[in-house]
Amino acid sequence: MLIGDVARRSGVSARMLRHYDALGLVRPTDRNDAGYREYSSEDIRRIFHIESLRSLGMSLRDVGRALDDPGFTPTELVDDLIRRTRERIADETELLTRLSRVDAAEPVGWPEVLRIVALLQALGSKSAGTRQRAALSSVEGVPVPVEALVEAVLNETDPNVAGALRWALARTGDGGLALLTEALGSPVAEVRKRAVRSVAEIPNGEATALLRDALTNLDITVRRYAALALGARGAVDTVPTLIDMIAEGAYDADAADTLSALASDPALADQIATGLVDRLAHSSVGTSARRRLTQALADIPGTTASRALADLSHDEDRAVAHTASYVLGIRARQPIG
Repeated sequence: MLIGDVARRSGVSARMLRHYDALGLVRPTDRNDAGYREYSSEDIRRIFHIESLRSLGMSLRDVGRALDDPGFTPTELVDDLIRRTRERIADETELLTRLSRVDAAEPVGWPEVLRIVALLQALGSKSAGTRQRAALSSVEGVPVPVEALVEAVLNETDPNVAGALRWALARTGDGGLALLTEALGSPVAEVRKRAVRSVAEIPNGEATALLRDALTNLDITVRRYAALALGARGAVDTVPTLIDMIAEGAYDADAADTLSALASDPALADQIATGLVDRLAHSSVGTSARRRLTQALADIPGTTASRALADLSHDEDRAVAHTASYVLGIRARQPIG
């Protein structure tokens, strides 16, 4: 069969067949009287074998080894092809993500495209300072896709950069809430924690609703951060969780501050004080927990808290008694009304 016929039947161009011939991959078995190449059935079968192996991403050199070396074992080469393919897919996926984010920013010209790309690169920098500057500049005229900010904040380990990213994300409104909701169900605890902290800084009703859902999250850290955020927004139903946090020594200073802020409402002050007193009276509460609860009670105004502190001023634990007595002294010096 002449080269033109082989090209038509195999789908391999005549130029490529000549290239195979030059490399020694497939040499026509015969030539006719006019000197034209003639391919045998075995030659054509080898051509199909070459094309099959090339479809796996093998180089022509590796194809030749595979077909001609009887001792050639495919395992190592196939493993290498898998690795390279995965790397290529990752690179292409990263490129697709970047292009999608540039497109989402709806740039009006190439200068803006370049600014967006530079900002995206800065958010992925190894330098914490560069990432922080990128986060702060993301709200200064360069529209950054919210997806990029969410990804950055969920992966950020530096606390200062994370704070800047949460601030920048909050400035975008509720656009990132869907992604943050998904992150709250992440199998990675640190990602869940970063997600709830980000939601906590978004000041709108949808974020508040999401925080209420987070109060029942299986992750106790998520529940605690949700309680702190909701308490700061005046949610009374967070009081039991906040008291638990103080007793357990988990973000206890923040929980005490949140209770104190809630207690500025006279209608809630006695309710919060009663909750703290009840917890103090529980037999399972240890010495350290009683001291933390007493300190929290000291910041709660009202008669219920004052009576409880008066009782605690005679407590067997000298630290508890001293704290209670000290606070009572301050309250006695404060003007009434």
